[in-house]
Amino acid sequence: MSRSLRLLLLPGDGIGPEISAATEAVVGAAARRHDLELDITRADIGFAALEAHGSTIPADVVAEAKKAHGVILGPVSHNAYPPAADGGLNPSGTLRRELDLYANIRPARSIPGVPQPIGKPIDLVVVRENLEGFYADRNMAQGPGEFMPEPGIAIALRKITVRASRRIAERAFAIAHERPARRLAAVHKANVLRVSDGLFLDEVRKVAACCPQIAYEEVIVDAAMALVVRNPARFDVLLSTNMFGDILSDLTSELAGSLGLGASLNVGDEHAMAQAQHGSAPDIAGTDAANPTSLIGSTAMLLRHLGEEPAAQAIERACERAIAVPETRTRDLGGTLGTRAFTAAVIDHLGGP
Repeated sequence: MSRSLRLLLLPGDGIGPEISAATEAVVGAAARRHDLELDITRADIGFAALEAHGSTIPADVVAEAKKAHGVILGPVSHNAYPPAADGGLNPSGTLRRELDLYANIRPARSIPGVPQPIGKPIDLVVVRENLEGFYADRNMAQGPGEFMPEPGIAIALRKITVRASRRIAERAFAIAHERPARRLAAVHKANVLRVSDGLFLDEVRKVAACCPQIAYEEVIVDAAMALVVRNPARFDVLLSTNMFGDILSDLTSELAGSLGLGASLNVGDEHAMAQAQHGSAPDIAGTDAANPTSLIGSTAMLLRHLGEEPAAQAIERACERAIAVPETRTRDLGGTLGTRAFTAAVIDHLGGP
């Protein structure tokens, strides 16, 4: 009996429409091979939505996201948007907040054949708290998290709560439990941010005490950055607060070969959203030069989260096989293929239409 999933695809800005089309094609091919019925609905966000509806993330799009089994979010050019009062909201932050997507899961794993910048293999997962910290577009119920009381003075507020720290720790330990190494490192700056990172670590330690089968350690963030470059194999699951996790996951994805390969899944208790780790790259938009692997891999993570392991695994293997040899890589990885040709190569490796 075929299974049915409703997915909402939000192409976004810059290269977003191109890599979204590539992702839809690959996921559709995988679904046909694995008896999975997909109902993929598209909706505009970003500049297209701003022009048509006066907002970069209209309320009806958020409502549709809540109804879907999962969301696929293309990259957005939110730094170029007008002020929020003029409709320039960050779709990523808005959806994370509205769908309560408190966990950002970002694996970094070397792909055979792809050169690593430091020549050392990496296989780890960064688990990042997604709704607090210094991120001003999502850490307050009302009003911004940063402000300027007078010219020349800027203040940013960092919010860390027991609830958010506890649930991201529980999610991270659950992930560590499913990995062979069963190791978790809490990455922090409690030597300086004694109150906020102190609270975070207190909650992580409580969860660690309930998970004696997981080898647990705590590492200061600047040391963790150095250690992951020196010896990536030292780490398995890295758990951190929002901003530190954001920076650390970009580093680990680049160590795995390229930020363009980095998959990312935003997860809550009721909703999930696939999202490429990288930005919208407006300088190459419309040139067929974008590497769609990050969004394709993120959508594979979404399918796995929704219980579709065979399709997810098939997509990931097809991407790896296409990337493994220079002849079927995109140009950013030393190959010659554009977005559309690379997408066709991935679908060929699926063995289906």
